Amino acid sequence: MIRLAPFSFSARTKSLFGLSLLAAPLFLQGCGGSSTAATCSAASASTTSARLSVTSNAQVAKYTYTAPGAGSVYVQFGTTTGYGRKTSSVTASSGSVSILVAGMLANTTYHMQAVFTADDGTVTTDADQSFTTGGVPCKFTATLTGTTTSGMTPQPGIEMIDGGNNLDLPAPVATDLQGNILWTYAFPDESTGVSAMPIRLLANGDMLMLLMHNSSTLLTNTTGVDTGSEVREINLAGDTVQSLSITELNARLAAKGKTLTLGGFSHDVIQLSNGHFVLDATTEQSVTLTGDTTPTTVLGDVIVDLDTNLQPVWTWNTFDHLDVNRHPFNFPDWTHANAISYDPVDGSLLYSLRHQNWVLKVNYANGSGDGTILWKLGPQGDFSLLATDGSVDNAPEDWFYSQHAAEYISTDESGRITMSLMDNGNDRQFANGTSCPVTAGDTCYSTIPIFQLDESAKTAKFLFHQILSPSLYNEWGGNTNILANGDVQYHLAGLSNSTKSAAYEVTGDSTAKTVWSMQMNNAQAYRGERWPSLYPGVQW
Repeated sequence: MIRLAPFSFSARTKSLFGLSLLAAPLFLQGCGGSSTAATCSAASASTTSARLSVTSNAQVAKYTYTAPGAGSVYVQFGTTTGYGRKTSSVTASSGSVSILVAGMLANTTYHMQAVFTADDGTVTTDADQSFTTGGVPCKFTATLTGTTTSGMTPQPGIEMIDGGNNLDLPAPVATDLQGNILWTYAFPDESTGVSAMPIRLLANGDMLMLLMHNSSTLLTNTTGVDTGSEVREINLAGDTVQSLSITELNARLAAKGKTLTLGGFSHDVIQLSNGHFVLDATTEQSVTLTGDTTPTTVLGDVIVDLDTNLQPVWTWNTFDHLDVNRHPFNFPDWTHANAISYDPVDGSLLYSLRHQNWVLKVNYANGSGDGTILWKLGPQGDFSLLATDGSVDNAPEDWFYSQHAAEYISTDESGRITMSLMDNGNDRQFANGTSCPVTAGDTCYSTIPIFQLDESAKTAKFLFHQILSPSLYNEWGGNTNILANGDVQYHLAGLSNSTKSAAYEVTGDSTAKTVWSMQMNNAQAYRGERWPSLYPGVQW
């Protein structure tokens, strides 16, 4: 079942990419075939080059180069002296500079060579160096199988999969489109039961993530604070560059006179062009609902803006802006925010509240906004959903429900916003008065919508709307992205059999033909995205 309208995307559309490869299963063990982490040991990385050193990640090398003067340097690498892949360029002056080289297969010998470009344009290449990677951490025991449809060409790049906390795929994993693992974060905190999500590539080449438990568990936590929750920046070797715990953030809020207490970081963090981190966190309040006499402990969400010193400079609290008496799904886990996205046109934030079935536009105004809710998108919100003929679509099931990963994509010349999300559909309402989950009648299903929003007319229409088969009902997690070649990629995190996740790249036309897919058995992976490479500004 597919509903589509013709569409095109501007050059401002976000680009995420993938490789054109044949299907191949990958057992993420790398430990002599054993899947028991306690009894296996991965092979260690090795090198005979004085310029190369082993890092704490067996698939990442550290290349140290002595620059002859001022300029920039990058490292090209590959399994032959033809190389084929490269890192980002870094600024160099007279003296040594070190570059982390990542994106290599496990247990494989690679050739590497530094390429130096002087300020006057002169290019100098270093001698060829060799490095042998080690094995994948034993804890990765999921099976990934990537398949490219015959005659189709996916968008080139890598697949970044955000694992979440389980023993099959406990932390972020980058693969090629065959499923061969190119990079992992070994995630030393796994034993504490926290998840590392999402994974974001920063402008400086590091990676950003939140450490969190399931936010709903805070309702049964007597302290109300998840002491293991943290925002963390790591380099490609997996070394922590900087971090901030929820306890430290609460202390910094208190030092600024805020009475707000946060329970834990939750689901999403982004970096703005000014270097600030904008993230989601939870908070609790005791609330007496209309018509009740007994207070209820309710879990809500807070947006926090951290400056480049990780100091809180702006906050926004759901309890200050929404009516707690509206709670359509999974109360008292009231709002359950799971995505933050930035609109560069007016400096506002899009905020996805799964348990409200809404995406909000919040007046952030690049940190100077008053937090007014500019609009609510979704059922019972501020927008009318249009049918393909331009009339109002009154079928309630056509809206999104219990969504994930709402993301700003672009604004066209007429000021219309394009945005994507994953419509999980858990709380879908039907015209006959039933809702999902149902015991009879309508069936639960998920959809892949891409919307065009007219903020002035308050209308929303589909640019793309693939209605998935009930067999692909995605109960939780997942996301939707638009690739540079115009294809649409979506990740299904919580398929209803609860033992696997999957990702699909489909054509963005009315046929929505499958170009590529990845099946992830014994792995529930929260999100999956096509990245150009592991380096900012570099296409593999």
